[in-house]
Amino acid sequence: MSDEKKNFPQPKLWHSLVVLLITIAVMASSIMEFDSPLFMGVDEVHAPMFLGVCAAAIMALCIGFKWEDLEKMMMDGIYKALQSIIILAVVGILVGVWIDAGVVPTMIYYGLKILSPKIFLVAVVLICSITSLATGTSWGTMASMGVAFLGISYGMGLNPAITVGAVLAGAYFGDKMSPLSDTTNLAPAMAGTDVMTHVKFMLLPTGITYVICLAVFLVFGFTGISGSADMSQAAELGDAIGNLFNTNPLLLLPPVIVIVAIALKVPAIPGITLGIFSGGLLGILFQPSCNLGSLLVASYGGYSLSASTGLEAVDGLLERGGITSMLFSISLTIIAMMFGGIMEGTGMMAVVVEQIKKLVKSPAGLVTATEVTCLVSNATMPEQYISIIIPGRMYAEEYEKMGLHPACLSNALESSGTVTSALVPWNTCGAYITSTLGLKAWSATANGGAYGPYAIFNWLMPIMNIILAYVGLTVADMNNVRLAKKKKA
Repeated sequence: MSDEKKNFPQPKLWHSLVVLLITIAVMASSIMEFDSPLFMGVDEVHAPMFLGVCAAAIMALCIGFKWEDLEKMMMDGIYKALQSIIILAVVGILVGVWIDAGVVPTMIYYGLKILSPKIFLVAVVLICSITSLATGTSWGTMASMGVAFLGISYGMGLNPAITVGAVLAGAYFGDKMSPLSDTTNLAPAMAGTDVMTHVKFMLLPTGITYVICLAVFLVFGFTGISGSADMSQAAELGDAIGNLFNTNPLLLLPPVIVIVAIALKVPAIPGITLGIFSGGLLGILFQPSCNLGSLLVASYGGYSLSASTGLEAVDGLLERGGITSMLFSISLTIIAMMFGGIMEGTGMMAVVVEQIKKLVKSPAGLVTATEVTCLVSNATMPEQYISIIIPGRMYAEEYEKMGLHPACLSNALESSGTVTSALVPWNTCGAYITSTLGLKAWSATANGGAYGPYAIFNWLMPIMNIILAYVGLTVADMNNVRLAKKKKA
């Protein structure tokens, strides 16, 4: 195999740049919805990403590669993400089961009980964190709890941009740290580590950033909110959830079981499966409408309300989950890894990295280069998943050459690729926030000011990770005791 690889044609820098520019142009044009009829109505990134695959394949054929070589490269690329793909499907099952069983509703119900005017913004961060950790989705959290809290903030007379910033802090914290999140599984898959090691390594930089955000929003709360603010909307939301499900503290056990499994280093798939079975069993015990049939339906197609509650926030929060909810991420990962497989296998990725490496002199410099690449990717190929996948495959070999643990790379990917997507107005995440919450990142709207300056978690996270990299806290070698698995006696 190594002899065959030596006989492969050697690409030049311009070959790689042409492919990347074509992919960037197609992705950006389709997502930004230019008026050109060529991209009219395109609101997904799958087909544009496939055009990028075609561009990479055509260029490789022109260089001198054979189709059978390219086909194997694509299959190898997909294989590298196969564990992540399986986990995504299992996570979809878990979310559907947990909603049907009342686990997720119970977490939100008790979270809403801690609301009070002075700590409103801190409560927004905490409750959105709980929701996002429980569901693994920042988008679902924004569309449900975010919409509800935004309505409450208008009633309080609070600047809605500050509230959106608090929503994003909680939503992206949960999205970044939850083992149920697609990005939390995708980043370690690209870097070459497991999700539990990845989450463990993210705790320090993410925790510091999160505490700073809580402190800032606590100050905002005590200086900008009246003690007599109307909290009736929060009470209404909690009552609606309480009317739909029997809430009981025992229903908080499944998340605890998953957390304990993480702590005990149980592999991701069996650990999540424990959460599925424990949640389903408790659901049958506590929810009159929950049975084996409803759990199986929710596992595939997600939970579905028998009738609308009359509150869009509640309906939007609960009608989700299932394997089908993950098909977007799964299919995009497959196509993107076809692209990454060709770019990596032909060496077109390597020639770009070689140019960047000339500027990198240390492990901290490599972390910085990774985060900048993720940010540029979010702004140019503007899709969160692509900004994790492509930089992940670009830098994986270089981290290995420097003797760094793959968790250093996966942490850098999430610290920039996942969170900075919200700061780019034309990124799919930025566009989603604007369409869902009605505010733009860096310009005012009729609904309020720009949320970008208050998205503290999103712009502080990559900065904090770079600072800690230079201090030496977010770089670790392969023998690092925090990450190395204990050998059996």
